[in-house]
Amino acid sequence: MTTGGRVLGVDSGGSGLRIALADAADGRVVETVSSREPVRTGPGGIDAAHLLEQLLPAAEAMLRRAGGEGPVAAVAIGAAGMATLGDALRAVLPGALEQALGVRRLALAADAVTAYAGALGQRPGAVVAGGTGLIALGTDLVSWRRADGWGHLLGDCGSGAWIGRAGLEAAMRAFDGRPGGSGALLACAEARFGPAAGLPGALYPRTDRPAVLASFAPDVARGAADGDQVAAEILARAAAHIAEAAAAACPDDGPCDVALTGGLFKMGDPLLVPLAEELAERLPATRTVSAAGDPLDGAVTLASALASGSLRLPREPRMLHLVG
Repeated sequence: MTTGGRVLGVDSGGSGLRIALADAADGRVVETVSSREPVRTGPGGIDAAHLLEQLLPAAEAMLRRAGGEGPVAAVAIGAAGMATLGDALRAVLPGALEQALGVRRLALAADAVTAYAGALGQRPGAVVAGGTGLIALGTDLVSWRRADGWGHLLGDCGSGAWIGRAGLEAAMRAFDGRPGGSGALLACAEARFGPAAGLPGALYPRTDRPAVLASFAPDVARGAADGDQVAAEILARAAAHIAEAAAAACPDDGPCDVALTGGLFKMGDPLLVPLAEELAERLPATRTVSAAGDPLDGAVTLASALASGSLRLPREPRMLHLVG
């Protein structure tokens, strides 16, 4: 058990890599740095070498500026895709981090776990993390319960990509003259992407389709706020999907706190009002709480708890893998 020294929290996602250096004893962040270059993913999963190329120089520089070069008491890394694409990280990072920084305690977590720890800390409950995609994660501190997070083709229901796709479908229905269309959303789609007839050719070849779809979600929210009934119905359906995921992730043993985290929930009342109604109907005894922090805060929480021997969140190989 370590009561002093430094810990590192790392958040690796689609927008890049963020690293926080913190005091081990209380989790107080000393410095944060970030890279806008996302860690590569290839046929073998998340590229461990590419993550280390970004992490190690930054960590060593942060430690020098803080007055020392390790050893680091603990490191926690939350990465998008860790559950299914993290085999190389689990194989390579423990040895590499021990050699470079003297790290003996390491937590490798799915990004949903660091989102949970950032939002609720180490208490039971459920977190819905919504952005381009969407996943709900809950725990009774014995095991994890996951709902959705299956990507824009198989799920992520209610996410930014889901809302954007539904809005673009409504635009194309209006273009065709079919029921369920929205002329307002058609105008927004053409302003953003060009003539509607060219939208398939502009969208389908893109490798970043989920992000492109999600870029249209704010247009749907503005349409709902301006009184477009079709846009409002899309957000009502999204709210129902989000509440379903939250209900599936909540532990079975009574009411639980539910936190909402991520950029999706910055859309404001057009989404939050129907979502509050859906949560009240499906989880009447559950309390919706504000997220205390983000996934990087969650990584620091995990690292500090690991250093002090106070980690309470469930260990599961593909959700929260511990070394040391």
